[in-house]
Amino acid sequence: MDEMKEALAACCKRLRLSASLASRAMKLEGETHQEFLLNLLNSEIVNRDAARITRNLNAAGFPCRYKREQYRTDEIDFPDDVSFESLLGLDFYRSGKNVIMYGGTGTGKTMLTILIGMEACKENIPVRFFRAAALVNLLAEHKQAGTLSLFKKRKLDPARILMLDEFGYVPYDRVGSELLFDYLSEIHEQKSIVLNTNLEFSQWVNVLYDKRMTTALIGRLIQHVELILFPGENNRLRESSINQAFARTNSRQGVST
Repeated sequence: MDEMKEALAACCKRLRLSASLASRAMKLEGETHQEFLLNLLNSEIVNRDAARITRNLNAAGFPCRYKREQYRTDEIDFPDDVSFESLLGLDFYRSGKNVIMYGGTGTGKTMLTILIGMEACKENIPVRFFRAAALVNLLAEHKQAGTLSLFKKRKLDPARILMLDEFGYVPYDRVGSELLFDYLSEIHEQKSIVLNTNLEFSQWVNVLYDKRMTTALIGRLIQHVELILFPGENNRLRESSINQAFARTNSRQGVST
C-alpha cells in the first residue's frame, strides 16, 4: 500500500497535481474504474478551487474576515436598485461601476467592503484592500525608491477591484496624493473601486490639497457609481453635499433618483 501511494505521489509530482491527490486516491471509491477516475478528478478540482480561494483571500490584504450572517443592514440607505445581496453578488463590478460608502466611523462600511471582497475572491476576481493612507504612503515610498512601476505591477495591477478604506481620515502627503490621483485616473473605467469615506465631497480638498485635482477625481469616481449611505445617528447625511452631487450626476445622465 505504501509503495502504491509513493508511486501515485511521484506521478502527481510529474503531472503537477496536488500532492494530496495520492492520499485521496487511497480513500476514494467507485463502482467502475471510470467512476473512480471521475471521483478522483473531481476531488482535485475541488481541492484546486479551495486553494485558489485561499490564495486570493491572502493576497487581498483584508485586516480581518467576516461571515455574511454577522452583518446588519437595517441602518444602511441603499439606492432603489441596490441591495446587500446585489453588492455581494458583485452586480456593480459586472456593470463596470464603482461603489462609494459614506458615513461615520463604526457604521459598518469596512465590514461590508470586506464581505464584498471575500465574495469576489471566491469567484476568482482578484481584490486588493488598503487603508487609503497606507496606500498613499506606499506609493510615495516606492516613488522615492524608484520601484513604483514594480510595486504597481506586482501589488496593484493584478486586482480587478481596488478597495480603499478610511479615505480622508487623515491628510495625505502631497506627493502621495498626486500619485493616488494618477493611479486612480489610470485605472478609470478599467477596474472597479470601492471607496469608504466619512467626508463630504466638499471636504475632500482638505485631504488632497489641490482643488482641480480633487474635482477631477470626484468626477471620475462618480461617473459610474453606486452610492451607499450609512446615516447611523446622523440624519443630516441624507442632505449632505455628497448625496446632492450624486443626484446631480444622475440627473445629467437621465437617471431617476
